[in-house]
Amino acid sequence: MDARPALAAHAMLMVLSAALIALLVPAPVQSLVPPQPITQPITQSDMGAPARMSKPPTRGRIVVRIPDAAPSIALPPVEGPRDPRRPLVVIDAGHGGHDPGAHNPALGIREKDLTLAIARAIREELLKTGRIRVALTRDDDRFLVLQERYGLARKLGASLFISIHADAAEHPGARGATVYTLSDVASDREAARLAARENRADILNGVDLSDKSNAVSSILIDLTQRETMESSTKFAELLHREAVSHFRFRNPHHRFASLIVLKSPDTPSVLFEAGYVSNDEDARWMATKDGRLQLAKGVAAAISMHFARASVGR
Repeated sequence: MDARPALAAHAMLMVLSAALIALLVPAPVQSLVPPQPITQPITQSDMGAPARMSKPPTRGRIVVRIPDAAPSIALPPVEGPRDPRRPLVVIDAGHGGHDPGAHNPALGIREKDLTLAIARAIREELLKTGRIRVALTRDDDRFLVLQERYGLARKLGASLFISIHADAAEHPGARGATVYTLSDVASDREAARLAARENRADILNGVDLSDKSNAVSSILIDLTQRETMESSTKFAELLHREAVSHFRFRNPHHRFASLIVLKSPDTPSVLFEAGYVSNDEDARWMATKDGRLQLAKGVAAAISMHFARASVGR
């Protein structure tokens, strides 16, 4: 579009405005008295305050308000024995809030509901032992960023972190539980697919933390991280051994993936896929009270054995 007509109109408007001002404002009357010579020295008070240099106008300036820092989330309550020397397990119910996770539309079953129900069942089974303290990252339908989940475990000084999920597969026949531990390299194509899906949970909330995972990955070379990964792997194998009599596992039962939620440098961590929401039989079974009880008994047995071994090794 040609801007020249608009510019010409603007210039004409400025000329007319100046002429109108000249007609309305009378010109100052010049004094007929000739100027008198200055006989006294000029002082600072005669001159008044020194003139201030005005700052040149800033053109094209954009002011962006930085939002206030988000308040840190409150630590969840710790249940069980009050003795702080007792081991603490933090159970993370995957997904939540606006992130439903996997979904079985035919049965109306959502992953976020299953994971919370399973996490609560495991908590109740662990509290029955009277020897283990337990905390849940969420005990209602809320969303947590992946780094907040394992961050809570670290702040609480957890001895073990378990993230509960229920997978979905392209093939509806896929069934059974799987345990995932951290690795830079995925053990197979399915593990890589799961990592890509679960790591996208943060982006659903408008926060892409994928670029920050590189900083955490650099910790993997540290001795503490290697010991944590080794302990996580041992627990994954123990979980299969203790729980296989309570529920079925998929083959292979232990997989490796670069999952953000498992990247705590000093807390042994596993991601437990209790079954497949995409499989009708698995989904129905996990949604029943008995199914959740069997899952809880198997996981609790493995946790108790894990800490029994640790106490003997001290």
